[in-house]
Amino acid sequence: MPDAAPPPFDPLAAGWKRMRGDGYPALIGPFLARREGETWRYGFLAEPRHLNIGGVVHGGMLTSFADDLLGMTVWEAAGRQACTTVQLNTQFIAPVRPGEFVEGRAEVLRRTRSVVFVRGMLAVGERTVLHADGVWKILGAN
Repeated sequence: MPDAAPPPFDPLAAGWKRMRGDGYPALIGPFLARREGETWRYGFLAEPRHLNIGGVVHGGMLTSFADDLLGMTVWEAAGRQACTTVQLNTQFIAPVRPGEFVEGRAEVLRRTRSVVFVRGMLAVGERTVLHADGVWKILGAN
């Protein structure tokens, strides 16, 4: 008798909370968040609507999620001031398949009065799927 497939991952049962989504993130989400100590982790469950013609999550979806992840990290580091992406670099490492849970982590590398340098990564379990780094402008800062 073949082994049964493992049950699908349920992020809500694992302590993840849905983030309030407006605008574009609401269209491609829901995105989820979980706090661990002083660090926030963000995630999403890959759905069929996120796939490209090759049957894996579209690079644009992963980039959009990375932009949101890094932006939320910058927003926290900037005292929850409005920020906007100036530059975002991504490197695709491995594909994401439907039903997989993508988790993102980011860290601020440097903050000045008006800009923040940040990097992050997306992973499915232990498998890294994307690296990203960028620069964000703190709006209203000189």
